[in-house]
This record gives sequence, C-alpha cells and structure tokens, in this order.
Amino acid sequence: MTQQHNSTTEAPWKKTLSRLLKNKATVASLIILMVITLFTLLGQWFSPWELGEVDWDHIGTPPNWSAHHYFGTDANGRDLFVQTLYGGRISLMVGLLATAVSFIIGVTYGTIAGYLGGRTDTLMMRFVDVLYALPFMFFVILLTVYFGRSIWLIFIAIGAVEWLTMARIVRGQTLSLKQRTFIEAARVCGASHATIIRRHIIPNALGAVIVYATLSVPQIILFESFLSFLGLGVQEPLTSWGVLINEGAQQMESAPWMLLFPALFLATTLFCLNFIGDGLRDALDTKDTR
Repeated sequence: MTQQHNSTTEAPWKKTLSRLLKNKATVASLIILMVITLFTLLGQWFSPWELGEVDWDHIGTPPNWSAHHYFGTDANGRDLFVQTLYGGRISLMVGLLATAVSFIIGVTYGTIAGYLGGRTDTLMMRFVDVLYALPFMFFVILLTVYFGRSIWLIFIAIGAVEWLTMARIVRGQTLSLKQRTFIEAARVCGASHATIIRRHIIPNALGAVIVYATLSVPQIILFESFLSFLGLGVQEPLTSWGVLINEGAQQMESAPWMLLFPALFLATTLFCLNFIGDGLRDALDTKDTR
C-alpha cells in the first residue's frame, strides 16, 4: 500500500511536468507571458518619460520614435508606452492577487465543508448557493463604493466574490478523497483532522484547484477591466489596461493607437493564460496514462 501511495504522489508530478513541456502551445504561452511580465517590469528603462508626465509638443500624436513615444501619446500628451507598462503591472497584480484571495478562501471553505460533511456541509453550501444568487457585479460595485476605490480593496472585493466556484470544486474533491484508503489509514494511525486536511486532502486536491486558479486569472483581469471601463476600477494616477482601453475606445476614430496597444497586450495575455490553463488541465488529467 505504501508503494502504491508513493506512486500516486511522486511519479505523477514527473509525468505531469513531462506532458506539460510536450505541449508546444503551453510552452510558447509561458514564454510569451514571461516576456510580457518582464516588459511591464523593466520596459520603462527604455523610455525617458515618467507616468503622468506631459509632453506639450506631442499631444495626441501617433508613435514617434524620435521623440521616444514608441506607442504614441494620449489626448493629454502622456506617453502611452509608459502607461501601458504601468497598466500591465496593475492588471497582472489584480489577476494574481485576487486569485490568491479567492484561492485561500475557496480552498479553506471547501475543504472544511467537504471533510466535515453532514449538516455542517449542507449549511455551508447553502450559504454558497445564496451568494451565487446575488449579482456579482452589483456586489463588487457595492463593496467598491462603500469601502472606497483603493487598489488593494479592489483586489479583496474581486477575490471575495470569485471564491465560490473554487469552494465547490475543492468540496467535491474532498468528498471523494476522504473515502480513500490512505485517509482511513491516517485516521487509524491517530492523525488529527487538521493533519489529515493539511497533509493529505489539500495536496491531493491541488491539481484541479491549480487548473481552475489558472483559468481564473484571465477572468479576473477582464473583470477588473470591465470595472475600470465603468469608472469603478483603478483610479488616477494609477492606470490599468482596462482604463487605457476605455480611454482608447473614446478616441478610437481619431487616435486608434490609444486602443490598439493596450488591447493587444491584454488580448495576448488572456490568450496565453487560457492556453496555460488548458495545458495544465491536460497534463493533470489522470486518465492520460502516457
């Protein structure tokens, strides 16, 4: 039994990594996403302009390399290249941190509900059903308006409504895992409930959770972009891809570059994240025995 347990916890991860690296679309997406991330973090070294700095000689002009406006300027004379870099940082931070918030809440809640079972499970999941019935957008807007529009509150507000599906996934995984023989063996050996959850339930449920978390990042980035499009997201002097797309959409006919570059970066990032999520899902598919 020990040998079988080791083969289900160690060898599959090597096979998973091997299958993941064989997926060309996933590997290419990882490389492109790393390039975009490094670009948003280090790209400003290639520009003499600062965020919010106005070039009075180039207001609403297309890309001009001689003036170091690689993506052009907006209607206020601010460099779009620098704004796109900073906007990428905020959008990626929102996606990652809000996903982390939903991950912590969803995994904890779903594991407890599934492991305890019975009436506790029923009550906890009925609470999730009630929250599902609420309009998510209204809930986030309410939190944002009530607590303010701080960037950190946006992380928390979005993460606070994105944990429900993750909790259901983890709860289903927990219900299946707690019937397995190695869980029974841990109970017989005197392991506490907390130890079983921490060392056996959560590690074995992480596969499905990681896949869903990966697919949640682009969804949350789009969510933040929509909030920013409505004027409820990131506020000046900060910016995000959603804010830039909103501004670019208003100037689309006279200054199409204002929409083109932020939308291109956002679309590329979303495509990469979706390909990575699909690759992880295929790599973690236990039915694939190759």
